[in-house]
Amino acid sequence: MCSPFFLRLAQSLKADGHAVHKIHFNAGDWLYWSGGGASHYRGGLAHLQGFLDQKYRQLGITDQVLFGDCRPVHRPAVEHGRALGLRTHVFEEGYFRPHWVTLEREGVNTHSLLPRDPQWFMDVGRRLPEAAAVQPFHSPFRVRAGHDIAYHSAGFWNPLAYPRYRTHSTITAATEYAGYARRLPMLRWHAPRDNALIERLLQSGAPFYVLPLQLGSDAQIREHSMFNDMAEVMEFVLASFARHAPARSRLVVKNHPLDTGLENHRRTLRGLAARFDVADRVDYIETGNLDALLMRARGTVTVNSTVGAISLGLNCPTMALSNPIYQMPGLTFQGTLDDFWRKGTAPDAELVRHFRNVVVHTTQVNGGFYCRDGIALAVQGSHRLLAAERSPLEEWL
Repeated sequence: MCSPFFLRLAQSLKADGHAVHKIHFNAGDWLYWSGGGASHYRGGLAHLQGFLDQKYRQLGITDQVLFGDCRPVHRPAVEHGRALGLRTHVFEEGYFRPHWVTLEREGVNTHSLLPRDPQWFMDVGRRLPEAAAVQPFHSPFRVRAGHDIAYHSAGFWNPLAYPRYRTHSTITAATEYAGYARRLPMLRWHAPRDNALIERLLQSGAPFYVLPLQLGSDAQIREHSMFNDMAEVMEFVLASFARHAPARSRLVVKNHPLDTGLENHRRTLRGLAARFDVADRVDYIETGNLDALLMRARGTVTVNSTVGAISLGLNCPTMALSNPIYQMPGLTFQGTLDDFWRKGTAPDAELVRHFRNVVVHTTQVNGGFYCRDGIALAVQGSHRLLAAERSPLEEWL
């Protein structure tokens, strides 16, 4: 990660008597590590499993820790570790945001061990106490951006020090920064217009649906869905909306807060809306109060975004186009998207409450990856879970 989180976690584990060894795949990994006990992997993916096998046996590894389980350098570790009986601990951004990070064993998101059985959540939820109140902290975007720039700036040395390293990202950091430099200043200009549009929509009383966009480069789209990018998502949803949604209804498409702006979603949506003859029923916003929209929406359509969990919590009918952890009867609509527009129903409020409580208890850690206070909280909560013989989720399975 572009973060000192793993260094702080290693320091905490070492202080408690654990041995920690880090594998560097690029210069950014090296820059963010001063904890000693590290190896440099400079080979290609074809030889990675052999390298890992040697380290597992040489160092007597019992547990491995990583961020995300879909990166090319992580899949061999997860699969070979499982074959050798190692415990794999996977960190990811929180299923509920902000102020949470995810920590699961063996996999996250579609690879999560969480059942897709509503009765299991009801049974376990009734036996668990209400989760403790989250401890908030302030995590400025500039702090995250600073870590990202430092990490990727170190990549200048990759051709020399890690010549076979290839990033998992679909775009270079420099291209991403150029997109942010253009998009982020424009958000101040978009905000008044977007807020006015939302206010008009809420006052009109017209039925509307919300489509929150995700990051096309995210593993949630690339690895865990049938779509390649947001253009495909919008085309799929608009085609169905045009044919099957109530005639007076509208569709509000909201961009992701961290979108780079490299893809012109507004222009793409305008072309699709004209193609499907719904240009007068489709709105696009870059900013705005998403909760206010979801509280009044006729429904939310998402691929597998965490916005889906927010939508459920606000009692909004929700359609998932993939298989997120909340995809199950009683929470999301189980029919087709064509049917959802007219037949979508609100989720079971009791199931939503138990679902959130169980997920928090078994997979979530209060904290963050970037700011000092968030890292301190995440390290404290993660340390206890990493050291346990069985994870909280395994105790209930």
